[in-house]
Amino acid sequence: MASKKILMLVGDFVEDYEVMVPFQALLAIGHQVHAVCPDKQAGDFVMTAIHDFEGQQTYTEKPGHRFTVTHDFAKVNETEYDGLLIPGGRAPEYLRLNSRVIAIVQYFAQNNKPVAAVCHGAQILAAAKVLEGVRCSAYPACQPEVEAAGGHYAQIAVTEAITDKNFVTAPAWPAHPAWIAQFLSLLGTKIHL
Repeated sequence: MASKKILMLVGDFVEDYEVMVPFQALLAIGHQVHAVCPDKQAGDFVMTAIHDFEGQQTYTEKPGHRFTVTHDFAKVNETEYDGLLIPGGRAPEYLRLNSRVIAIVQYFAQNNKPVAAVCHGAQILAAAKVLEGVRCSAYPACQPEVEAAGGHYAQIAVTEAITDKNFVTAPAWPAHPAWIAQFLSLLGTKIHL
């Protein structure tokens, strides 16, 4: 299996599981993962947030870990990457305001390269206007944004994921096994046991 090069867009208060687990899993498989954040360089960190479901009408949020950015955002050349990963949490809320982030997402969409977005990651896809006609899952509170962007919100179980065209999306971190498997499939990664 050829190693793939994956770009991961992160920001402060990215969801802890949604950045840590896929980052480590993709590295363990043998892929390269470059985690970047606007206005940050390799060695800087972003703070993560832990979102949990504890019986209230929405998730709770607690402080997470420091996640170290591995590469300089300013030096990103999106043409060098095979796939794009957008974790959720609160980071997408402000990352979608960055024109360079939007241009990167649009590049991957226009070139039919694999894009994975989890939870609130769909906010960035919607802002980039790449969801027209795409079935897309996300945290349920993002449904209006998916639909306003011309996407078809996929109401699926929190443990499921959906692939439509070159997009893999999931509602939250409990879907890691499903969306990571689907993303690996789009990347052409085959794991033999």
